[in-house]
Amino acid sequence: MSGENIFFTKTSGGIPVLMENIPGSESAGYMVGVRTGSRDESKKVMGISHLLEHVVFRATKTRSSYQMAKEMEGAGGEMNAFTGREMTAFYGVTIKETKDVAKDTVSDIIVNPLINDNDVELEKKIVLQELSMLENEPEAYIHDLFSSNMWRGHKLSQDEGGKPEIVKGLGAKDLREYYEERYGIPNISVFAAGAVETDEVLSWAEEMFDGLSGKKEIKRKKPGMPKAGYSFTANSSEHYHVAMGFPAYDPDHKDRVPLSLLSAVIGSGTSSRLFQEVREKKALVYSVHNVVEQYSDAGAMCTYLSSTDENVMEGMETTAEVYRSIRENGLEKGELERTKNLLKGAIVRSMESTERRMYRLGREFMLNGKYQSLGDRLKAISAVTEEDVVRVAADIIKGSRLNVSILGRENREIEGFNCSGLDL
Repeated sequence: MSGENIFFTKTSGGIPVLMENIPGSESAGYMVGVRTGSRDESKKVMGISHLLEHVVFRATKTRSSYQMAKEMEGAGGEMNAFTGREMTAFYGVTIKETKDVAKDTVSDIIVNPLINDNDVELEKKIVLQELSMLENEPEAYIHDLFSSNMWRGHKLSQDEGGKPEIVKGLGAKDLREYYEERYGIPNISVFAAGAVETDEVLSWAEEMFDGLSGKKEIKRKKPGMPKAGYSFTANSSEHYHVAMGFPAYDPDHKDRVPLSLLSAVIGSGTSSRLFQEVREKKALVYSVHNVVEQYSDAGAMCTYLSSTDENVMEGMETTAEVYRSIRENGLEKGELERTKNLLKGAIVRSMESTERRMYRLGREFMLNGKYQSLGDRLKAISAVTEEDVVRVAADIIKGSRLNVSILGRENREIEGFNCSGLDL
């Protein structure tokens, strides 16, 4: 698979390697993705993927965390990682003259982490603080609450950070066993972007990672179709934070692109229906937007909004009116073309960052083992018709599948809310 300087190959050991050479780039980025996340954890170790992501930065057989930081920053770069429900990834980006430092440091933490008792105990303190902070950041916390509600009864409902009481009990032995079981072939993939070359990246991947073979292959069970559901979580925030939406399509579905356009018409940008109807015309919310969330075998279309207690119910009702209107009346004149250009513009602008290009490579490939070039993505958007969007709206927007999560102060009316009251 190639096109627009994007190349796909595999190492001798079978590791997928996907890279994008960016002509004229002054930076280079390297990322290793591990196909394991919170949905792949047993209940007795929930949070172990995230904790391990932190611990491997503490020390390797050749470097302390301080040495890593000095080398990367001295190379004009940065190093980071993230844990999701389905993957954990580690990456480094530097200026092109010092890109070997990025490769060496990323491979060192994947291949040679110490994972000792002292480092685990220290990092647990940091992770527990992070989990506590999340609950005090409602704009982020509501996303986790919605996913837990939508996928209740399935492992996709498990938060990336896990539960504090379980994280507290994890030890170096648990993390070492988890690492030995999963960090390697067939669960890893390698990505690179910027001032990178195919032979260089392939040689690095073969030399550093082909020895990590024989790991446990991750097996997953596809979630069933969620029914309507409601969850309320109390906190002390002055605003109520609401997430409401529907199960949608997985990454291989033929209507994945029309779905993205439907979501954008509903709530992407200040010209979107939600922004105009809920905020501009009625001033019911401070913020409102719509997103599509995708996993390897599932997906959701969701609206997020924040509002005061006197406006939150009307804000949800107006959001439901927007849903009904697009499902029953279709699109307005020029709306689809405007939204296509909005999406295309966002995609093209994102191409200006080496880090974002590398993330996009990894994120898309880890979802379903595929990748689209920029040209193919833009063509797919252009090909969507109004009939496609209307068909998808009728398929997705169903009251029997509406899931709502609310985060805010205790309130009898809001706590007793019923999704059927929105009449979808």
